[in-house]
Amino acid sequence: MKTELALPRALRRLTLAIGLSLAAAAAHAQDAPPPAAPPPADDAAPAAESQEEGQRNVRESRRPRRARTQVQAYLEVAQVLSAELGNGGDTLTYTSVAAGVDGRVQTRRVTAQMSLRYERNIEWSDGVGDRDVVSGLAAVNAHIVPGVLTLDAGAIATRTGGEGRVFGVTNRASSVDVYSAYVGPTLATHAGPLALNASYRLGYVKVDDNRAGGRLNDDFDDAVAHSATASIGMAPGRLPFGWTVGAGYAREDSGGRFDQRFEGAYVRADVVVPLGSTLAVTAGVGYEDMQADQRDLVRDANGVPVIGPNSPTPDPNAPRLLTYDLDGVMYDAGVIWRPSPRTELQARAGRRYGGTTVIGSLDHRLNEHQGVHVEVFDSVETFGNRLASDVSGLGADFDANRDPVSGGLSGCVFGRQGARGRCFDRSLAAINGNSFRMRGGSLVFSGERRLWSYGFGASYSHRRFNRPAVSGFAAFAAEDEVYSVYGSVGRQLGRTAEINFDAFASWYDSDVNIDTVSSLGATLSYKRSFLLERLQLLAALGLYHSDDGVEDSTNASATGGLRYTF
Repeated sequence: MKTELALPRALRRLTLAIGLSLAAAAAHAQDAPPPAAPPPADDAAPAAESQEEGQRNVRESRRPRRARTQVQAYLEVAQVLSAELGNGGDTLTYTSVAAGVDGRVQTRRVTAQMSLRYERNIEWSDGVGDRDVVSGLAAVNAHIVPGVLTLDAGAIATRTGGEGRVFGVTNRASSVDVYSAYVGPTLATHAGPLALNASYRLGYVKVDDNRAGGRLNDDFDDAVAHSATASIGMAPGRLPFGWTVGAGYAREDSGGRFDQRFEGAYVRADVVVPLGSTLAVTAGVGYEDMQADQRDLVRDANGVPVIGPNSPTPDPNAPRLLTYDLDGVMYDAGVIWRPSPRTELQARAGRRYGGTTVIGSLDHRLNEHQGVHVEVFDSVETFGNRLASDVSGLGADFDANRDPVSGGLSGCVFGRQGARGRCFDRSLAAINGNSFRMRGGSLVFSGERRLWSYGFGASYSHRRFNRPAVSGFAAFAAEDEVYSVYGSVGRQLGRTAEINFDAFASWYDSDVNIDTVSSLGATLSYKRSFLLERLQLLAALGLYHSDDGVEDSTNASATGGLRYTF
């Protein structure tokens, strides 16, 4: 079977990705103050207050923390019953055998967290092959030079069901496997009154389309992404305003038949003018230059693209085809409001990417156990850089929500005790080799209260892809959009038992599909520990529905099993 042959390859990729992330922890787990997590390394222009952020990171990194290590490896065996409801669907029974490790390591110098799982599904039905599933999420934040230099790394291995299906991918469904890793340093220091900041991120993404007839790898196979920023500035004090001069560079080279490339750079200057102890106005101006290109198409004697049975055919010998070319002045202005150490609001509006742009964010900690993060975004992106940025934005303090039936990542990851979380639907809803402009917003709320834990995520994103303006590309989406909501609530039932409920819904539209791709579902799970909490009884129910206009599927699943924790 294809899935069996792909197992060694998948394991090697996951091992490489996780090894890249965890090598930093082994190399730098020494007795020094821990760092604060840096912001995601994307191609957005740096805010004028970046030097203030650097100062806060330095102060937080010098606060002592107790060393704490909690790593749990486990073996799990479960029996799963999966039934297709309606349309004469069949019922499958399979045994799930899994091994994994969940853990968190925190010293005065390093914070690392991981959730890794390998699962083998052994089918009981003749004619249905066994399947291997690898999933995981890891992040490391290592303080190399106290208060000055940090190293961040992370990795993710997950699955989607194809366009618009990030949530509710069952183990009996064909899937697209996604592997990604990033690593890079962040510098925050001072030269007298000047704040110096710089960061670099190297990211890698690999995609395997295991769907019957899936052709995603023709357009996108893998990608290497680079992102770098640098700035110099001064906080308000010596002058009645603060200022920053910064620059950034991003590049991505993606595989696939069309060999897409993206390259962009900017330079800008910003000022921040305090209007009081909690409010400031900010404004900035700069220049940006971005280009994207790909292989041209095979053409006939009249220069018309030749359209074969598998869409356009690339011509590796022809001059490359420009798909995006923009350069010009950018400017914006906005406000920064920090009424308390627990709340920060930023909002900016102006002109960028050849049109109007509006961005903003709100971070609010209701208390030490609850927090909410709201974001309005507008950026020109690539798939590899966007996914690496979303993973790096998690930091090393998260709860990796897993589907209790399939064992895979659920699509949203929430921070511990109200820390910032992230939903990956905006990154994974449609994997594409071309650059795109993405606009939208997201909200993530999570927290804990006594015996309860909960999280909620909602997002909307619209993407306009930079496709060649030639015939033959009508089969590829020029625009798409996705709406999604996800919720999770859990309650401890005494010291040794807990119950959890999760629900999700998403809707995906593109200009090449008449029908909306929808995914809805919910799961209910129960755990109870025995034998000094080393042995766990696991039970879960799941109901999943997906509809892409061609195939309408409703699946009900039940699982029961045991997990032994070492």
